Amino acid sequence: MAMPTAINNDRLKKRFQKWDVNGNGTVEKADFHAEAERIIEAFGEDASSPQARALVDAYLAMFDFFASKVGVAASGAITEEQFLSVFEAAVHAEGDAGFNRVVRPTVAAMVGLCDTDGDGELNPSEFRRWLEAIGVDASSATESFHAIDTSGNGKLTVAEVVNAVRAYLFGTMDVPLLGH
Repeated sequence: MAMPTAINNDRLKKRFQKWDVNGNGTVEKADFHAEAERIIEAFGEDASSPQARALVDAYLAMFDFFASKVGVAASGAITEEQFLSVFEAAVHAEGDAGFNRVVRPTVAAMVGLCDTDGDGELNPSEFRRWLEAIGVDASSATESFHAIDTSGNGKLTVAEVVNAVRAYLFGTMDVPLLGH
């Protein structure tokens, strides 16, 4: 899939603000960790399960990637401007490879956590729980599910979800898979 020409900065700013739980204008590693824990708790998952650990690891690796790109120590803080700049440079400008390197591991870990029946894909019920866990109004979950299910098989693969996250961030799909 070719990358659209422009990131929807309003959506990225909302994503940043959601991570900035304390509203101090920066995100720290603890913010990413807290979001992963909140999602794990929303699923009622044991924090020590392999799925929960994978989600925490993916979130922390994403923060480490952003921090390294802006020259901030792992214990440092990233401003909204730095986040937008890194996302533009490392995710958008590098096309699918950059997006997949940064975002796909977190999406795959999220699918792993949400996939309560263990088939490697999300069914409509699991997808609804994902939306609820990330703080998205799930009232349109069925419609959103069908928009993402490009194969039409009634299941969402990691690739379909990654493509939907990409489309959401680039403003070509209105299914908010990152929360807002």
